[in-house]
Amino acid sequence: MKYTSFNKNVVVALTALLICLSQVLSASNRTSIAGIPQNDTISAAWEELTSGDFVKAVKLSQGVCIIPMGVIEKHGQQLPLGTDVYTARELALRAATMEYAVVFPFYYAGQIYEAKHQPGTIAYSPQMLYNLLDETCREISRNGFKKIIIVNGHGGNNNFLHYFCQTQLAQENDYSVFLYTPQMDKEVQDKINSLRSNTIGGHADEVETGVMMYIRPDLVKKERASLESGADMNRLTLPNGYTGIWWYGKYPNHYAGDALGASAAMGELSVTFRSEQLSRLVKAVKKDKSTEELQRAFYKEAANPLDTKAR
Repeated sequence: MKYTSFNKNVVVALTALLICLSQVLSASNRTSIAGIPQNDTISAAWEELTSGDFVKAVKLSQGVCIIPMGVIEKHGQQLPLGTDVYTARELALRAATMEYAVVFPFYYAGQIYEAKHQPGTIAYSPQMLYNLLDETCREISRNGFKKIIIVNGHGGNNNFLHYFCQTQLAQENDYSVFLYTPQMDKEVQDKINSLRSNTIGGHADEVETGVMMYIRPDLVKKERASLESGADMNRLTLPNGYTGIWWYGKYPNHYAGDALGASAAMGELSVTFRSEQLSRLVKAVKKDKSTEELQRAFYKEAANPLDTKAR
């Protein structure tokens, strides 16, 4: 009888502990807000907000919204197709817990034509990519966010996103678009390098695999990392020339590196540093007034460049 009572007490205690832990975990991406009961919280994730809480979230974020952007593409044989979006979204949500901003839902419409030969790739047309991102920004603005930060998780998006930001000057907008451009700290990079077993890579390599082992270990099949070669085939030599087929010429398996030595520890270092850096950008964007003022002055002068009084 005493043994049974003891078991019941243990079960009750463990149940209470699990409930407490679940509450802590579910609140990890949520922030307190004025006007909501102190024991309540508000999510940073757009899709989790109620309509009423959304209005409060716009105010709490000071009009800042983050678009975590990636693509759906092969990442060797060991990582999921959505690796880039999972990573970008994790960075954004972590940053939002440090400096509140609203994080846009899963965005995977990016430039990935170089992987169209691989199963599972989603590669929309060039005009579709641009129009969708443009209309997404306009819808975000219509909902009250006038400062939009794009967090890119895919290297193949870099040129497209720089072009997209530049074209914001083509017509007058009532919002500003910013692109998070991470720069790794030397000390952090040295720590990551000390954990690596090789220096080759660039796609689905040790670091990227390590990141997924840290944020979504349930989706990683590390034992499959050696099923295909991630070596540089170097099948194209064009001195002082560029062509879009360059990546396929190097990495036809859409895998650059050797991920067998990957570890969650190196992934944690990368994610922690970048999310903290992103939170600082969010804070800076909130305080920034120069971008809006410069845009307004530019649009005015661009409308009539011969009007010297507008300068």
